Amino acid sequence: MSKLQSLYGLKFNPFRPDVPVEALFVTPAVDAFVRRVELGIADGGYAMVTGEPGIGKSTVLRLLHKRLGSLRDVVVGTIEHPQSHTMDFYRELGDLFGVPLTPHNRWNGFKALRARWAEHIATTLSRPVLIIDEAQDALTSVLCELRVLASKDLDSRQLLSVVLAGDARLCDRLRSSELLPLGSRIRRRLVLEYSTPDELCACLEHMLDAAGNSDLMTPELKLTLSEHAAGNYRVLMALCDELLSLAVDRELSRLDEKLFLETYAQGSKSKAAATKRR
Repeated sequence: MSKLQSLYGLKFNPFRPDVPVEALFVTPAVDAFVRRVELGIADGGYAMVTGEPGIGKSTVLRLLHKRLGSLRDVVVGTIEHPQSHTMDFYRELGDLFGVPLTPHNRWNGFKALRARWAEHIATTLSRPVLIIDEAQDALTSVLCELRVLASKDLDSRQLLSVVLAGDARLCDRLRSSELLPLGSRIRRRLVLEYSTPDELCACLEHMLDAAGNSDLMTPELKLTLSEHAAGNYRVLMALCDELLSLAVDRELSRLDEKLFLETYAQGSKSKAAATKRR
């Protein structure tokens, strides 16, 4: 990091997953979705973010966690292990919301969690928030349990605001007969698509500006990288991070197309030569 600062004046590496939330690139669609979720906190219910790997789900969740967590009296919990069985899922919920649960006594856990959430709603007028990433990997039994756990008064009240995130498999699963009751309750949806080169280039320029050096790359290199990233933010950042590492090692003053061609064109030639030898 000290070399990034001394060579390029960067406050952080703009191509790593752990960039500050304040520096994230936020599209109008993402911003609108986050605001809809914020406005729905008082009522609870379900929201869902779907998209293929690498096109921005984690960014949306980080932004949601930051914004919702900054709201007064809003408690936000994130499920770290969506593949858990039902009892482990209850234990994780207990840890997140400060409810000590007795192993193998699901009924008491059910009552204790609902009582804690109802108390929170009565005193703050806002629902606790539960974020579940990689929700396509959650067990059907766990998702069904969550639906029952979070509703009250014959399903007329919601005790939680739940945000589910996953790839296309999540959409398919929520259309199944077992999970259709949950799928039909989702009020707010964000479907992320692959980005255009112009959108990727805008993201790249935003990240460089946020990190403190908008001239780190030549305009030609930004365009080339955006065209080679296959519409995927994660691929774009990986390409950029590799070039930045090489530039630091060589102590280059700026990243340009020459560095890109030396790095990736050489790899393509090696693959082609290996294929020809076969």
